[in-house]
Amino acid sequence: MTYVSTADISAQMFVTVLLFLLVIAPLFSLAIMRFFQGKKKLGFILLGSGVGAYVVFQIIMSLFFSK
Repeated sequence: MTYVSTADISAQMFVTVLLFLLVIAPLFSLAIMRFFQGKKKLGFILLGSGVGAYVVFQIIMSLFFSK
């Protein structure tokens, strides 16, 4: 069993990841719930918003936290 060292993670990166996870994960779960409720238009809007937030997250991570 191996352990991952979190000593290299800065506080700014931790907060950034935490904030985006608090946005991205609920958008995807709400999208799935709306699909099961039969509200496909709202489901696709939420799914697209989640993908958009993920793209923004990737851009921010590559701009500010690349080594």
